[in-house]
Amino acid sequence: MNSGDWRRRSIRSVWHPYTEITSFEQMDFPVIDHAEGSTLYDVDGRALLDGISSWWCVNLGHGHPRLVKAIRDQAGRLQHTLLGGMSHPAAIQLAEQLARIAPAGLGHAMFGGDGSLAVEAALKIALQYRDNRGEADRTLFIALDDGYHGDTLGAIGVGYIESFHRPFRAAVQPALRAMSPHCACCPFGLRPASCGVKCFDSMNDLIAAHHARCTAVIVEPLCQAAAGMRVYPAAYLQRLREACDRYGLLLIADEIAVGFGRTGAMFACGLAGIRPDIMAVGKGLTGGLLPMSATLVTDAVYDTFRADARGAHTLHHGTTFCGNPITSACALAALAVYEEEHIIAQLATPARSLQQGMARVAALLDDSPVSSVGMIAAVEIKASCGGAGRARKMVSHARNAGLLIRPLGATIYLWPPLNVAASDLARMLDILHESTHATSG
Repeated sequence: MNSGDWRRRSIRSVWHPYTEITSFEQMDFPVIDHAEGSTLYDVDGRALLDGISSWWCVNLGHGHPRLVKAIRDQAGRLQHTLLGGMSHPAAIQLAEQLARIAPAGLGHAMFGGDGSLAVEAALKIALQYRDNRGEADRTLFIALDDGYHGDTLGAIGVGYIESFHRPFRAAVQPALRAMSPHCACCPFGLRPASCGVKCFDSMNDLIAAHHARCTAVIVEPLCQAAAGMRVYPAAYLQRLREACDRYGLLLIADEIAVGFGRTGAMFACGLAGIRPDIMAVGKGLTGGLLPMSATLVTDAVYDTFRADARGAHTLHHGTTFCGNPITSACALAALAVYEEEHIIAQLATPARSLQQGMARVAALLDDSPVSSVGMIAAVEIKASCGGAGRARKMVSHARNAGLLIRPLGATIYLWPPLNVAASDLARMLDILHESTHATSG
């Protein structure tokens, strides 16, 4: 069978996420057969460089041999067992390793299957934490404008995006929203080095006014990814930690996308020198090879779920495959690779190349704003250069030239595997540069 045959079968039977059906059915979309390193290969043998790490998760490249071996070895020993009322070695070891590498004090892991479920668990834990303490009326959350935290109903409440979630609006409890920090396009016209984090005033005012009714603040640390790769300073997180402590709010860090080296440190919170009360991780947890997530909490949160004079405080939350032995073994192998292959320690050079390459692209777009941190770099194309329409054209041209990327509105970005070969990264940037030239007419 050729790619056309596979496409017709896919159109008949597969519901593709985040994909408009009518236009998709007219596309010659790729059908991927196998992958290696930073490259995807379709069923016709055509190569595509994976410029977005297959939705921000394949941190260690496709088919890393140590991860594949861990999956095979575990599959031959124990494929699945529940974690309700029992355990298994891989889950225990993984929880221990996460506690070791996470910001100090996040010592308890609730496992899940994907990022949305990790955030959903974080929200439920925060709400029940209040109930456990006799503060059941503190049920509101505070989040950032344009934040995204997943697509389960609770996660939609704290990450509502009108174009994504309008049909579900009546079924969710909306969070209070603070101004989104957006250094590349500062609404105050200030520069990060001297701005005094003025954008935090909105968050501070919300916390001061509503803390008595709120349980927690949730943010994506250092980079609001789905909002258009909006990078913001560590000082914002430091101010937020101080405000949460002052007013007695929990701080939830959604590190689903930015964790495991993406920002240049194991976790973005580490770059800011803060510890959240609850932290959600996923995507790169298994190196992107298998679906898995975890919600990490401090002793202070965990211990409120112990039985007391008022009775049991069991968290009635879980998923059938949470802490699955195969995904746990893969995650353990991924954590070993991050450390033993010095993945994060070696990021300075590729991160610099990525940022410089995207700056060259921005120069061709009338110096459109550039955002970058670690192995994330984005250009927000000015309206005068075509905005979102230009971004779509660039994506199409890049795909024809052998690079897979996806726009976020008017934002074009690269999010390659952390261990991308220098030659592959250079080719990604060259194609993006060529695509900018080719769509200038």
